[in-house]
Amino acid sequence: MAVIDATGLVIGRLATNVAKRALKGEQIDIVNAEKAIVIGSRESILETYKQKYYVGGVRKGPWYSRMPDKILKRTIRGMIPYRTGHGAEALDRVKVYIGCPKGYDASKFQTVDEAKKSPVRFMTVGDISKELGVKF
Repeated sequence: MAVIDATGLVIGRLATNVAKRALKGEQIDIVNAEKAIVIGSRESILETYKQKYYVGGVRKGPWYSRMPDKILKRTIRGMIPYRTGHGAEALDRVKVYIGCPKGYDASKFQTVDEAKKSPVRFMTVGDISKELGVKF
C-alpha cells in the first residue's frame, strides 16, 4: 500500500500516475487532497469548475462534488475505465482524504516526482472548494 502526500502536486499529473498504479493492482491512499494544485489563472480555473458544478441543475445530473477529496477522486476516475470490472476494482483501491487521518505516519509518505512543479499561476483544490461554497 502506498500513501501519497498531495501537497504541492499538480492534480492532473498526480491523477495519471495514481490511475496507472491502481490499474496494475496497487492500493493507494492520498492524503492532504486540499493542498494539491491546479495550474492556470484564477479566473479560468474557477470558470471551469463552476461550469462543471452547475451543469444539469439540481434535479438532473451530472452532480459534481465540491469537496476537495471528491474533486481529486473524480479526476482520477476520469482516467480509469470505471464502468468495466477491472476499472471499478481499480477505483476502489484508491482512497483520498482531506488532511492526514489518524494512524498514518508522515515519515512513510511517498511523493510523485513527475507531478512536482512550481508554476507562477495556480490554485489549490481547497481554494477551489471554498470558492464553490464548501466549508471544510
